Amino acid sequence: MIQQQTILKVSDNSGAKTVKCIKVLGGYKKKFAKLGNVIVVSIQKLRNKSKSTSKVNKGDVCKALVLRTKKPFNIKDGSNIIFQENSVCLINKQNKLIGTRIIGPLPKILKKGKFNKFTSISSGFI
Repeated sequence: MIQQQTILKVSDNSGAKTVKCIKVLGGYKKKFAKLGNVIVVSIQKLRNKSKSTSKVNKGDVCKALVLRTKKPFNIKDGSNIIFQENSVCLINKQNKLIGTRIIGPLPKILKKGKFNKFTSISSGFI
């Protein structure tokens, strides 16, 4: 579960390395974000090699889609999935990716929502 002030890794090639959650979108007084939710983030660190070619700058505020969380979640067949880190990918105001690829696996839950484009770009599913 992601809440305000949570530091997250960025798992796309937009140029950002870490971000901080500012606000969880999706309802009045919503405190936690789960897999597939959209949050507002501020960029904290950039990747060293891509500072000149980065699509974002340090301190920018943008939206992000939650891809992986440390909190385990249940699947209908009765199994649990737990990831090692909290991770997001950056999106723009039209809910399109800022980067061109997603690094690491995605949960199959994201196939069903309005983010089908993300599943076709990613490397694999869990």
